[in-house]
Amino acid sequence: MGNINRRTIVIALIFISIGISFVIKLFILQVYDPSYKFSAESNTRREIINYPARGLVYDRNGKLIVSNQADYDLMVIPRELKTMDSITFCNALEITMPELRSLFSDMKNKLRRRKISAIKPSIFYKQLSAKQYGYLQEKLYKFDGFFVQRRTLRKYEYPHAAHILGYVGEVGTQDIKRDDYYITGDYHGINGIESTYEKFLRGEKGYKYVLVDVHGREKGAFQDGKFDIPAIAGKDITLTIDIDLQKYGEQLMGNKIGAIVAIEPSSGEILTMVSSPNYNPSLLVGKKRAGNFSTLSTDSLKPLFNRPIMAWYPPGSTFKPLNGLIGLQENIIKPHSKVECHMGYTVGRFHQGCHYHYSPLDLRRSIANSCNAYYSHTFRGIIDNRKYGSVQEGFEVWKNYLVNFGFGYKLGVDFANENRGFVPNAKYYDKYYKKSWSSLTVVSLAIGQGELLTTPLQMANMTAAIGNNGFFYTPHIIRGIENDTIPSNFTTIHKTGIDEQHFAPIKDGMEMAVWSDEGTAAIARIPDLNISGKTGTAENPHGEDHSVFIAFAPKENPKIAISVYVENGGFGSRWAAPIASLMVEKYLNKDIHPTRKWTEKRMLEGDLIHGKE
Repeated sequence: MGNINRRTIVIALIFISIGISFVIKLFILQVYDPSYKFSAESNTRREIINYPARGLVYDRNGKLIVSNQADYDLMVIPRELKTMDSITFCNALEITMPELRSLFSDMKNKLRRRKISAIKPSIFYKQLSAKQYGYLQEKLYKFDGFFVQRRTLRKYEYPHAAHILGYVGEVGTQDIKRDDYYITGDYHGINGIESTYEKFLRGEKGYKYVLVDVHGREKGAFQDGKFDIPAIAGKDITLTIDIDLQKYGEQLMGNKIGAIVAIEPSSGEILTMVSSPNYNPSLLVGKKRAGNFSTLSTDSLKPLFNRPIMAWYPPGSTFKPLNGLIGLQENIIKPHSKVECHMGYTVGRFHQGCHYHYSPLDLRRSIANSCNAYYSHTFRGIIDNRKYGSVQEGFEVWKNYLVNFGFGYKLGVDFANENRGFVPNAKYYDKYYKKSWSSLTVVSLAIGQGELLTTPLQMANMTAAIGNNGFFYTPHIIRGIENDTIPSNFTTIHKTGIDEQHFAPIKDGMEMAVWSDEGTAAIARIPDLNISGKTGTAENPHGEDHSVFIAFAPKENPKIAISVYVENGGFGSRWAAPIASLMVEKYLNKDIHPTRKWTEKRMLEGDLIHGKE
């Protein structure tokens, strides 16, 4: 009997303990940890994402380039849908009944493929117009399962700089897998700085919880907003570009194919980066984006192609100053070294032509006159230097100087699609010529032709390095980030491996190219402004040669270095040199001298696409 009483007591104690545990647990859940109550009440509340305002974008002078505008999406919670007045719904959205059926069919397909949830909101109809939003708000209570969610779209304050800015579009499946910040229906930056600086610009999403009735109608804040999380706006950024200079460059390149890149040598900041043909960035905003993108992407002139960083061009004679620098560093030539030119460079049956000019020429005048013979002689001296054991070893020495100047590899500019260009190495020629080649075989590299290919950005960077007497900073488009710092690699100095004293005669020659009577770039003269430059004519197997020009100004402590490519423009002095000099003048003097207005007019009106010069 005693054992039975003890057993009864034990069982009773167990039940009492369990009961006490439940009481304590309920007390904790309801008093100390209301998050469980929050979860339990989920069937009476709705989570609304508060999308943050995207960071604003300014130019180097503080001018607003990119802002935001309000936009609204119609959201749906499939489980809450009920029979509705389809005609009124179609009228509110300004769509037809077949279009409505298509929207519902798309929703069902996504449910079946589990791309959306039946109990969570997803986008039903994107980007309501202001008229649609106003009308729908009055009728929304009639449509169970639907509500409107606010977000922002980009607003481009200028119809310029599209390739620099990029655009914003909806995330894809891979984007969501790479970054759990995103969910279906979110937007992110695509191309340009919108992509590169996405994590700064996007901000942080916030969340708002509202009470809803059985019809899905909002009845006020859930628990007075206790669980709401405010959105954090994206950080504003300042770019290095001058938007007025960008606008002017795009005007000068109107109806032409090519590129302009201008850099501030003392910092590596990109002042302008023009790709032509271009497009208005506003075309890729809102509901018309998909259609406009399709039109742009199928345009034969490739307006979406970012030529400054993606196009490969032979540099032509604009490469001669670099070969002159290598020749000086390798002690192959001196500033006073003279070479004869009899309408070109001739060795046996080989002849590389040149235009008529005074002969013989020293280094300075060889640049001013753009003498092919001088640089063929210099290039072969570098490759065949006896201190190197073979032509292959000499060639690798030459190639490494090019790499030091930023050729053959990506410079590391803050754009995703930068191209590396092409600098051949000795193995390339060993394979192609079965190891049977000489400096004469590849002498076209002396004048920037042959297999050598560079981007307009790389050429502007080389020009900046020359203006700096032997160093450069990685070109970049970011100047400042709100409450943050720009990447440190943009403030690191890169040395070219050329001693500083060798730059003086090269810069003298580039100055003479513009200012001497025999120079090839007289068209680039700017009154009261000391500009130094070099013309180039890049051979083009597919049509007329490309017009090329590089320049910096002023000669000492330059504030701008520039490269210009005009496809099928012929001689460098014909199109590229005038355009470059106008850009330099506009940037440094803010206006064009009256004596050069005729040049400006000819460049603005020139139409190489339709054959109207």
